[in-house]
Amino acid sequence: MIELAEMIRELRHELNAALADGSAAPVRFELEAVEIEATVMVGRKAGAGGKVRFWVVEAGGDAQVESSRTHRISLTLHPRLVAPDGTRRTLLISGDEADAER
Repeated sequence: MIELAEMIRELRHELNAALADGSAAPVRFELEAVEIEATVMVGRKAGAGGKVRFWVVEAGGDAQVESSRTHRISLTLHPRLVAPDGTRRTLLISGDEADAER
């Protein structure tokens, strides 16, 4: 399992890599909304300073066994490229299609 925040960090990394890779490509795609659906397990550490954490659950057998403690969430992210001066630019990406990518 990984934390939901780590999954989103990795997604950001992959989008940045595709953006850099596509800068010289003649055909590029405008990046709009990114939709993510994940099964998460919610946990909290005991104590006054306890923090709630969301752990992404693998889609295998473990998710079935712990189904009473898992939740499905959907996120829609709207990535923006913001320059240091605050101006926003359209994101254009390219790259090879990964297995099972839609």
